[in-house]
Amino acid sequence: MVTETTTPDITAVHASLTNVKETRGVAAFRIVNVVLLTLITVLTVYPFVNLLAKSFSSERYIAAGQVNLVPRGFNLDTLNYVVSDPMFWTNYKNTVVYTVLGTIISMALTTTYAYALSRRNLKGRGVFTGVALFTMFFSGGLIPNYILVANVLHMRNSVWAIVLPGAISVFNLLVMKSFFENFPAELEEAAALDGMTTYGVFFRIVMPLSKAVLATMTLFYAVSMWNSWFGAFLYLDKKDMFPVTVYLRNLIAAATQSAESQGAADTVQIGANIQSVTMLLTVLPIVCFYPFIQKYFVSGVMLGSVKG
Repeated sequence: MVTETTTPDITAVHASLTNVKETRGVAAFRIVNVVLLTLITVLTVYPFVNLLAKSFSSERYIAAGQVNLVPRGFNLDTLNYVVSDPMFWTNYKNTVVYTVLGTIISMALTTTYAYALSRRNLKGRGVFTGVALFTMFFSGGLIPNYILVANVLHMRNSVWAIVLPGAISVFNLLVMKSFFENFPAELEEAAALDGMTTYGVFFRIVMPLSKAVLATMTLFYAVSMWNSWFGAFLYLDKKDMFPVTVYLRNLIAAATQSAESQGAADTVQIGANIQSVTMLLTVLPIVCFYPFIQKYFVSGVMLGSVKG
């Protein structure tokens, strides 16, 4: 006697599963999740909105703590004072040059170093990795670094003093190394069988397929270089070589000294709201640049942070 077996109707099973009512626990989790995400969004957006409001508010309202989300006593004096200074635009141009050049150098060094470390057949691979990790936890100190850059390498008052000392971030290096280690070996082997050299594999196979991690690392390096000011403050004496961060730092310092000596804001209101204006001018380019590579950001970090 043959017993017939019936296969379940997949469509009916799927429909029954989708019609199952949510339990109270799942519903509660979703409510809590929405509330928490909303709260995090508000806490994240509020500082930017508050910064924007203070940038266009009058000094006395800011000092009184009456500016939250909407400007009060609309004021453009401080903004006009900053953007009308030719030195501001000279230093802004310097920042763009330092950021572009520094990011290109950092990406070139980091990608080649990370790809070499990711090759398991590299002789001395553990030694080279250990050298990089050692610099992550230990440094020579401020004075030896200054002596090296200024007296040994003679890079003081040059663009190289800004872009070379911190050209490689070990954290970014390790993220890219992990990404390259997870890269499909079959593609590289197939390219090698077709006669492609190591450099050909790297530039024509690996790099085009690594857009996510490359975009993420580019963002990391660009933001770090754009916000950097201490290296320029340390190694540069010429004002026309300063980045905009040093210009704004000196402007705030001068405003603070002026307020302390006069006991009040000056005629162009360089007081409390100058901090908001300077922060707005500094962060605005990065905020405009970020949306173009946002789609690569999460995937790039995750692809390069998980090994296996």
